[in-house]
Amino acid sequence: MVRSLPPLQRPKTIGGLLYFGVLALTVVGLVVVGVSSWRRGITFLGAGLLLSAVARLVLGEYDAGMLRVRRKWFDVLLLALTGAVLIFLAATIPNQPGQ
Repeated sequence: MVRSLPPLQRPKTIGGLLYFGVLALTVVGLVVVGVSSWRRGITFLGAGLLLSAVARLVLGEYDAGMLRVRRKWFDVLLLALTGAVLIFLAATIPNQPGQ
């Protein structure tokens, strides 16, 4: 007997939709890293994390959906700090000689 997969469901919250937007931005960043400029790609990754931090801060507990992992302050702090550090590193790491 062959089992069929359950039908796909759309996200039920705004946070779920934003989660997929952040995921798409992350994929774009990784593609940019692989194809061309690692600095620009890492900046995309950091921007996605900052976007998710702002969304987690603004949205309520239920509306945060898949962005909600821990307590709000912890989620916002971790996402914002990681995004800011990635952007800072991409902007400040010097080029290697011969590049």
